Amino acid sequence: MPYAGGEKETLRASLDRHRDAVLWKLEGLDDEQLRRPVTPSGTNLLGLVKHLGSVEYGWFVGAFGGEVEPLWFDPYEDMVVGEDEPTSRITDFYGRARTAADRTVSALSLDEQGRPAWREDDSVSLRWVLVHMIEETARHAGHMDILRELIDGATGDHRPG
Repeated sequence: MPYAGGEKETLRASLDRHRDAVLWKLEGLDDEQLRRPVTPSGTNLLGLVKHLGSVEYGWFVGAFGGEVEPLWFDPYEDMVVGEDEPTSRITDFYGRARTAADRTVSALSLDEQGRPAWREDDSVSLRWVLVHMIEETARHAGHMDILRELIDGATGDHRPG
């Protein structure tokens, strides 16, 4: 973390810290464990990663006029993982979404205004989107902490060391 960094640098570092925790929660698990529904609602680790990729594209890329890759799934059911979706397809999708989001953040000022497709009358600043996505990613990383502990007992919010 850049403890004395500027605003954009600090926000990006915070988001990356939580993004990295999301991917760390997948490490060492097999395909069945990644897809295992651990809650009554069916929440699973891989579904959360798919969702986070979808919202990164929507908020950072689509809202600021960038091109979002075609989705192979219904964006309103982005936490559902089908048996025909390889793990790598979802983790690669998340990686591409992160890269596309980072390009947007690098190219624009924090005061730049975007308009998400689902909020026709409201514009949002890139600053607001960064804060929102830090919250969203941290929230789901916390869910992943619990799911991972229920799957194999592993705990911790970030990779040690």
